[in-house]
Amino acid sequence: MGSEAGIVRKPRFLGLHGFRTSGAILKKQIEMKWPKPVLEKIEIVYPDAPFPARGKSHVQRVFLPPYYEWFHINKELTSYTHLDECLAYIENIIIKQGPFDGLLGFSQGALLSGGLPGLQAKGVALTKVGMIKYLIIIGGAKFRVKSVAEKAYSSPIQCPSVHFLGEKDFMKPYGLELLESYVDPVIIHHPQGHTIPRFNEKGLEMMLSFLGRIEKDILSENKE
Repeated sequence: MGSEAGIVRKPRFLGLHGFRTSGAILKKQIEMKWPKPVLEKIEIVYPDAPFPARGKSHVQRVFLPPYYEWFHINKELTSYTHLDECLAYIENIIIKQGPFDGLLGFSQGALLSGGLPGLQAKGVALTKVGMIKYLIIIGGAKFRVKSVAEKAYSSPIQCPSVHFLGEKDFMKPYGLELLESYVDPVIIHHPQGHTIPRFNEKGLEMMLSFLGRIEKDILSENKE
């Protein structure tokens, strides 16, 4: 896990992309917008979601296909299709490419990332892998389907988390709702919409502090 002489490995995160995009697109979005001091302190693996997009992508004018979905949602947001297959798919990625220290998610990927710790704690997801330790949530929300939400948010979520909230993001009210389920979340506000944001000075300081906390935890684990 670690290395000698006090050198700490980078925290490893599984990056879950947004609705009808791809791992390659999320990678480009983050590497275009996040500064070197952040990128140097984190390793992110960017898989594609398991299901081809069923409709048009909102990024098709900027990024080329293919586009993917983690699971399918009906227009009324009242039912999910293939969610169980999606959770098994993510677990298989963790088994094959892990271990990971945490999850990073944007949009639909943030919906998953924000709900998975609770589902894992209830024993209904990620039962074959280690516990999720850290979260980076960008444009997140809660699961709306009651049968899923009851399990995901029935208890306060304790793992350290950082949540990005955009002032112009149509998802901001849902991101605020998600925060209610978390214990001591770090909140980074930005003036942008539903996107991977750039950092201002305060946000950068908060993000580097969060990653520094993980590095200290990793170093402590190595000493043990």
